[in-house]
Amino acid sequence: MKKIISAVMTVIMLAMVFAGCGKKAEEAASIRLGGLKGPTSMGMVKLLDDAENEKSKSKIEFTMSGSADELTPKLLKGDLDILAVPANLGAILYNNSDGAVQFLAVNTLGVIYMVEKGGQTVNGWQDLKGKTIYATGKGSTPEYALNYLLEQNGLDPETDVTVEWKSEPAEVVAQMAAQESAIAMLPQPFVTVAGAQIEGLNVVLDLTEEWKALDNGSQFITAGLVVRKEFAEKYPEQLKQFLEEYKASTEYVNENLEDASALVEKYDIVKAAVAQKAIPYCNIVYVDGSEMETAMKGYLQVLYDQNPASVGGELPGDDFYYEGK
Repeated sequence: MKKIISAVMTVIMLAMVFAGCGKKAEEAASIRLGGLKGPTSMGMVKLLDDAENEKSKSKIEFTMSGSADELTPKLLKGDLDILAVPANLGAILYNNSDGAVQFLAVNTLGVIYMVEKGGQTVNGWQDLKGKTIYATGKGSTPEYALNYLLEQNGLDPETDVTVEWKSEPAEVVAQMAAQESAIAMLPQPFVTVAGAQIEGLNVVLDLTEEWKALDNGSQFITAGLVVRKEFAEKYPEQLKQFLEEYKASTEYVNENLEDASALVEKYDIVKAAVAQKAIPYCNIVYVDGSEMETAMKGYLQVLYDQNPASVGGELPGDDFYYEGK
């Protein structure tokens, strides 16, 4: 009998050992994370550094790109698990994948500002009437956001202002530098770059604050985190841990400008000197759950009303918004 009990106990102990090994193997699986250069990825740099130095519970394989077009196919094919992307692109991915993508959290609010060179003649939206605005982002969210805010403030985007669209922010900065007076719509960190190059450049309108002032339940959102639904369902605890560490990383970046800026440069997003000045104006946040869902639904509705294609043809269903386990 003692031999039988001993044998049974041995089997049980071996089973526990193997079960433990299996659990550790699951926890040790790397999260394949993708990010874009710019504010979209600034909030994650502390987590990336901690993971690289084995100081985080999350194990991360990070891929950086200058273009979302390089990363989104990898997410859809299963080569990436989580991706930081423009908010409307999350909706497009959801619609183009039959709901295989979910939105985890907002990680960046608006990063677009109206700036003026040559005196401050613009103190509100009505002061833009009859003016020329240099900008980038035609046919995408910057144009839709500008049109929306102009309309909400009583201006017709077609007749009350002239927008000269450029292909990239550097062109806008060069255009402003060549003129005695000019008005432009620029994203961070290019506002910071332009301020260092152009004397007398002033920020006259913060589009995020202007959107917030409308007090209609939506927010101006630049980007957020999306996840493959299959990954979220298979690794809920691992995902929960990642999100907790990601949130802590965004808080660190906002509260430790100098050290965080060095990490922003380390991960080849922008130079540390630029990052240190730009981060306070990049609206790096972490918003999840019901607050995220409310803000996103309002924002996507605005884009949909401007152009349904901007969100993938239709507004995402409720299953687009990750609720956690």
